[in-house]
Amino acid sequence: MPHIALPEGYPGIRSLFMYNPETAKPLNDLVQTLLHEVATSTLTPGERELIATYTSSLNECTYCASTHGAIAKYQLGGNAQLVQEVINDPSTAHISDKMKALLKIAAKVQHNGKSVTEADIALARGQGATDREIHDTVLIAAAFCMFNRYVDGLATWAPDDAAVYDAIGKQRATEGYHTKPFKVQGEQV
Repeated sequence: MPHIALPEGYPGIRSLFMYNPETAKPLNDLVQTLLHEVATSTLTPGERELIATYTSSLNECTYCASTHGAIAKYQLGGNAQLVQEVINDPSTAHISDKMKALLKIAAKVQHNGKSVTEADIALARGQGATDREIHDTVLIAAAFCMFNRYVDGLATWAPDDAAVYDAIGKQRATEGYHTKPFKVQGEQV
């Protein structure tokens, strides 16, 4: 049960965006820029979604981890197994060493931004990460700590049905974040 009166039938951050359109616009613009617009980063949209998914899973935010995991799956050619590998343990996932190093930085940001060390940055650079990729990783992880706390701090509704997240993932991977909610199996998404 949400802590405040939110529109019923809309999960997670979508209910919060509907509740307060003034804050929804800049937050939606931020996530659109961070995760969907290819021109803003040399990391692929799928890689950026993996950072958001991993950070959200570390924060135990069911709605965000499930939503961004589904988006990542579609951005990565339907590879749900890879997404699950990253959530379980990025160090053993079938991803590049550069992504492993970047996800290590994301985990440190999730814990405490001051936990990121020069050694973490040197490892990422040694694996081919650019300063822009390191910057974007830290910004995505930090932003998703905020989004996760916003969603969970107001106890928004997180559906149990994996098909709901799959539908969200397919839409967002294709259309981005400036989309309107739609019905999936009788539920608003």
